[in-house]
Amino acid sequence: MAGTIPDLFDAAVERAPTKVWLQFEDSRYTFEEAHAHIAAAAARLSDLGVQHEMLVVATMRNSPAYLFTWLGLMRLGAVLVPANPRSSAAELAGLAAQVRPAAVVTDSELAGVFEQNQARIVPVEELEGCEPAGMPPSAARPADIAVMIPTSGTTGRSKLVMQTQRAYSMAGEGFPFWLGLTERDRLMTSLPLFHINAPAYSVLGSVAASAGLVLLPRFSGAGFIASARRYGATEFNAIGAMLEILMRRPERDDDADNPLRLCYTGPSPTKERQLEIEHRFGLEIVCGYALSETPYALIWRKGTRPFGTLGSARQHPTLGEINRARVMDEGREVSPGEEGELELSNPAVMLGYYDMPDETRAVLSDGWLKTGDLVRVNSDGTYTFVARKKEVIRRRGENLSPLDVEAALEDHPAVVEAAVVGVPSELTEEDVKAFVVLEQHASASLVDLRDHAATALAAYKVPRYFESVSELPHTPTGRIAKHELPRERTESEEDFGARAEAGADQG
Repeated sequence: MAGTIPDLFDAAVERAPTKVWLQFEDSRYTFEEAHAHIAAAAARLSDLGVQHEMLVVATMRNSPAYLFTWLGLMRLGAVLVPANPRSSAAELAGLAAQVRPAAVVTDSELAGVFEQNQARIVPVEELEGCEPAGMPPSAARPADIAVMIPTSGTTGRSKLVMQTQRAYSMAGEGFPFWLGLTERDRLMTSLPLFHINAPAYSVLGSVAASAGLVLLPRFSGAGFIASARRYGATEFNAIGAMLEILMRRPERDDDADNPLRLCYTGPSPTKERQLEIEHRFGLEIVCGYALSETPYALIWRKGTRPFGTLGSARQHPTLGEINRARVMDEGREVSPGEEGELELSNPAVMLGYYDMPDETRAVLSDGWLKTGDLVRVNSDGTYTFVARKKEVIRRRGENLSPLDVEAALEDHPAVVEAAVVGVPSELTEEDVKAFVVLEQHASASLVDLRDHAATALAAYKVPRYFESVSELPHTPTGRIAKHELPRERTESEEDFGARAEAGADQG
């Protein structure tokens, strides 16, 4: 069975100690140099009392320091709880109260958020200044929890996906195998390190393949292809609207004059759009499907181009057929051409949701993970996405719970009731729309409500569209009947698109 994250990195250092692994802006680190920085971070965190299985919250922007902190914690066998630095102060404080971490590693400006939670605050600048040290022996075990990934909850608390060292190690080993990456490649990611995609696939994939890694601070549609040229990147991962944003940039004669050869993304564009993207930028797109609950889900098999599908079950390069997929409907496995809920069973499935036994039992049963996604199984063993059973809204590569947004809106004294839904976005995925019932004679405007939401929520959770209604539809049991709410544009809604989408392109 696969090992641990430290095992993976130690092997890379042994294979290619002096090869440049990490590039970030003007900084470059060989595998050996990065190893020393990881050792320094691990030693300093250990001196501060961080030990095996302790929970440590980290909320930082993409940087080498983030990587060294994470990999240092993995060396200690501690558990990383990553938090989106764009979260509101209330959201960060709520997460800290939920997990009661032994320490919090954060940018200096965010440190005050955690002072009331009696956790040791470790400014990331302190770890950046650590002198390289001898590497402490690894305390990690394959079955240890490595990361607890916050994802959308339905109870007002974050659902924290408990993922193991083994799952991350297997993802790193699998990614080069699935895409055909070698030590000659250089993987570039602008995706946030607090998600699973960048750490599990780009970071550990580069480690497993002895390839290079280019870490960007953020995604910039204007500068992305220029960054690929500057660093000689050959592969990148795209989620959400990234490809559409690139396609909406003014076309240039030299768009295809870049070193990129591969892009991994999901869900897949239409065949026509995919071929347009590939032709313009001179690369090949490989599509797949995964989730925080398991990085081993579905992907296009090498040498196949099943346009419009999620692919077939991902397998391991040396462990073989370790991943099973099935489609279930009312306890019955469906036949090709039929629809049902996708379920997965493999050694990289999460252990469960932290401190949420009921939610865990709802999705894990007899070794199978219920994904909550409806698919159609095809005769060639691929799967086609149909719809989500879950109510989670997917916006700009982020999952968000409507309940969080509704609670923030209903906290406004003028709001009687609110319903939040996902509506079609011109950049793929969804935008957020709020239907609100206001108190009679309320003086608050929709601008006031949006500004109120912006103070309580991360920017990506703030609705783009608001519509004031006299009442909301309800089911016989009193729940809001969201399926009756319109998803198309209406003349009575307010579109805050100009401000809500600010920063999506980052220049």
